Amino acid sequence: MKTLQAIDALREFDSPLHLAIGVFDGIHLGHRAVIEAALSSAGADETDGGMAAVATFDPHPVRVLSPANAPRLLTSTRHKLDLIGRLGIQTALVIPFDHAFAEIEAEDFVRTLATAAVRLKRICVGEDWRFGHRCRGDVSLLREMGRALGFEVTGVPMVAVDGVKASSTRIREAVAAGDLDVAGKLLGRPYTVLGTVVEGRRLGRQIGFPTANLTVHSEQLPPTGVYAVTGRRSGQSFGGVGNLGYRPTVEGGDLRRLLEVHLFDFEGDLYGEDLEIEFRAYLRPERKFDSIDELKARIGKDTVAARRILAAG
Repeated sequence: MKTLQAIDALREFDSPLHLAIGVFDGIHLGHRAVIEAALSSAGADETDGGMAAVATFDPHPVRVLSPANAPRLLTSTRHKLDLIGRLGIQTALVIPFDHAFAEIEAEDFVRTLATAAVRLKRICVGEDWRFGHRCRGDVSLLREMGRALGFEVTGVPMVAVDGVKASSTRIREAVAAGDLDVAGKLLGRPYTVLGTVVEGRRLGRQIGFPTANLTVHSEQLPPTGVYAVTGRRSGQSFGGVGNLGYRPTVEGGDLRRLLEVHLFDFEGDLYGEDLEIEFRAYLRPERKFDSIDELKARIGKDTVAARRILAAG
């Protein structure tokens, strides 16, 4: 997927542009409805081929405007763009969000978009989306400006599952509580995190269970414990068992939570690569063992349990 870093870069496109705009943390069902509205609108554009694109922001606006209240992200920008690409979007505009950008009036933001995207055909947003200085902009303002500047607007209604609104806040709460079923229903996909594999102490390799130690990209994590997981890299999937916690047997209790994953039937070097980890099932709490041998035996039992769960689907 092509990633643009400035609004002016939209000038390079000649096709009618159908633009989905939002923060899109998590790419949940509500976000997907907005993005799919842009894809559908572009697909129905019979003039000379419409193009659907997404505009989002980095960092999350709350991290700039109210850092003390900033949420843990469901998806880092890199992960978010990957998920957006899987929906069929070929181009994403990542707008740098800082205090200067936050001071831009809503009308000026829309004019800047419409000036850069000379063939802006439609803007798709959530019906409750607010934007611009002091959040003065809304769907009504977009429609008013669309009539003047020559683009149409789709305000997508909120999406709910079993009466629960699909929102990043609700999903964040579910993940933090370990309720991955609720999170998955509101996301429309299993909850995953993206991390980069870093070099560890190689103890896992020494005891027969090599692990990938991941630096997770600022994402909300479920509760501490041992999980059956699926790891994905370069289009391949591997079952595995993951430990999310402080590794008390090895470290004596670290203050920073770590995610380490043993992937079944995988051989190779993953250092520096990104892995997407899906938490499939909770197996047990993390605990301190009296010896490395006891830890090794417990990992063996966890591996058997995880294989059984993953085989059952």
